[in-house]
Amino acid sequence: MLTDLTTSVPYVRHVVVLSADGLCIGQANTDPDTADAVAAACSGMQSLSKALAQQFPDGDGSVHLIGIEVDSGYFSMMAAGPGAYLAVLADERVDVGLLGARMRTLVQRIGQHITSPPRDDIGQAM
Repeated sequence: MLTDLTTSVPYVRHVVVLSADGLCIGQANTDPDTADAVAAACSGMQSLSKALAQQFPDGDGSVHLIGIEVDSGYFSMMAAGPGAYLAVLADERVDVGLLGARMRTLVQRIGQHITSPPRDDIGQAM
């Protein structure tokens, strides 16, 4: 299903699904090293965004969408279920509206299947 996003939206470079703590859960059109780097960077972005979201007194501090425009393209990250995010990097020629719509559709289709619950048993594994 992630590959559908790369084929249905021209100029998409990388698609990564990640856990809130920065682990790559899945990828399309992306080599493993790049997917890991994107996932790690996204973890930091969602953490910073959550800190900003908590400054809105009527909200619950959750982050739904992050978008960044850079010289040569766009970055979009969308909440994709409890503890999971969908991140996409695309060239500057991408139709940003189409990308956002397809990302939202993908999240609605598979969001419940790409959750990443918090890891609370890490100390027991050591």
